[in-house]
Amino acid sequence: MTENQWNPENIPVADPVWTPVQQQSPLPPPPPVFTSTASASGSTASQTRNSISKKSFALVTLAALIAGTVGGIVGSSLTSDDNSSSSYSAPLLVASEKSSDSNSVGTTQIAKVAAAVAPSVVTISSTTQTADGSGESVGTGIFLTATGEILTNAHVVEGATKIQVRLYNETEPRAGKVLAADVGNDLALVKIEGTNFKPAQFADPKAIRIGDAVIAIGYALNLDGGPSVTTGIVSALNRTITTENGALNGLIQTDTAISSGNSGGPLVNYKAEVVGINTAVARGDTSTAANNIGFAISTKELLRVVELLRKQSNGEKRKEGYLGVGLTDRADGGQGAVIANVQSGSPAAKAGVKEGDVVLAINDEPITGRAGMIAIVRDALPDETITMKLERGKEIITVKATLTERTTTG
Repeated sequence: MTENQWNPENIPVADPVWTPVQQQSPLPPPPPVFTSTASASGSTASQTRNSISKKSFALVTLAALIAGTVGGIVGSSLTSDDNSSSSYSAPLLVASEKSSDSNSVGTTQIAKVAAAVAPSVVTISSTTQTADGSGESVGTGIFLTATGEILTNAHVVEGATKIQVRLYNETEPRAGKVLAADVGNDLALVKIEGTNFKPAQFADPKAIRIGDAVIAIGYALNLDGGPSVTTGIVSALNRTITTENGALNGLIQTDTAISSGNSGGPLVNYKAEVVGINTAVARGDTSTAANNIGFAISTKELLRVVELLRKQSNGEKRKEGYLGVGLTDRADGGQGAVIANVQSGSPAAKAGVKEGDVVLAINDEPITGRAGMIAIVRDALPDETITMKLERGKEIITVKATLTERTTTG
């Protein structure tokens, strides 16, 4: 593998088999670990003791109280007849040094995968400065190339005035630089100086299936030491969620535990191949219960976005496609996005799209709802022709629209 970091051949990809499932989820991504360092006056010793730092958290320990009954039991019942030593003084059984090797890798497949991937995983600390003071967010990243190109979530480095990257088994951070960021797709490229880093290997998107065992590796809660390792399965494919920056589509849903600080870290299979970049978890509220629902940006999406980010870092302007429609979700429980309005003279109008049409698919990719369609059109390029499958009344029709460049945020 060449060390030319801008060559797409630098990201190794393994061989395929895929069964997609289309669904939708409206749940937002979590922030990375964030600590504000703005000073506050009038703090007391009590407040100091009760504060929670970025590396500590509250623990509740349950202790069982064991009640014993002491009766008038005396004499020979408390000692042996031969005055031998009490059995309570016997030494504990401890394995000898020859029985274990603290430097060896565990025997499970999870341990072997974690050991193989950990050198590719880094901690990313981003310092921000506002009128209220400074703060630090901490997330995870993964090497794309041996020459220091790192992939992480855009929300980990958003607004950063200083980036520090710490490598596995290193104690001192290195200075990092944000090369490019795509907030809509929540991915960013970071660069550090140096060579001979260990790049990750990415799984072919078609090889990812529901039920596959996966492992999340990252610096959860910015705890001391190496990365945290959690495991689970691929719960669903091609999920779409809405965020404050738009929508993320093509996501992998997993029941693997993902916490703040895991953002930007890899979700890997049992072959030590990256299947996605951890980006979000679902949280319950007063009306919704959410347990073990996390999301990762799939390799299908990130391989495409990485090339766009590389072009952007080389000075090429990021362009988005524009269709010219307003959208709503279906209210009848069906799948698809409803055309609420069509802009006069827009690509949609020229293609014959009408208000009330239901978009079922674009380029043979099923549309699960409004958010999914927004993401697909946003990621398409100007002058690209898309094929739309529409439901108009009881009729199913197909139209083609040639997109123009989006010039506004609308």
